[in-house]
Amino acid sequence: MHFEIPFSGHPNIRSLHGRTIEITREPHLTLQGDCIVGVGAASGCAGLPDEMKAMLRSTGARVAISIRVGDSEFVVNGSGHPDLELSDEHDIVIRTSSFTCPRTLAIRCDKASDAIPREMIRNLQNPDARGTFTVTVQDAAD
Repeated sequence: MHFEIPFSGHPNIRSLHGRTIEITREPHLTLQGDCIVGVGAASGCAGLPDEMKAMLRSTGARVAISIRVGDSEFVVNGSGHPDLELSDEHDIVIRTSSFTCPRTLAIRCDKASDAIPREMIRNLQNPDARGTFTVTVQDAAD
C-alpha cells in the first residue's frame, strides 16, 4: 500500500540529525528542527489511511519511505510495530531507534536525515521547493 504526502521546502532545513527524519504540517521551521526535511506537509500521522495504519501496526510490517524532490530520490527502509500510535495531527517522524510516540511512523530505519544527499538539502532550502514523502507498507506475508 502506498500513500503520498506533498510537502514544501524552507530556508532553515539543515537535515543534520543522526537518528530521525521528520516532515511537519507546520509552515515554519527554526534551526533547532535539524531532522525536519519538509514543512507544510499535507498530512501528519493521524491523516494516514486507516488501512495503512493497521498494516503499520502489524508484527513484521516493512516500511519504505521515499523522499523525492525534483529528479532526486532518497529511500529509507524501516519497520512498523504494534505499539505505533500514529495519532499526531502535525508531524511524521521515522526513527533509527525503536522509540515510539504519537508522531512515529516507522522504527529501526536504516538511515536518518544526516544521510540525505546535501544537494537534495540545498534544493529543499528553497521555500518554493516541492517534495513528496511516499510511504509504502508491506506486511510480513508479502
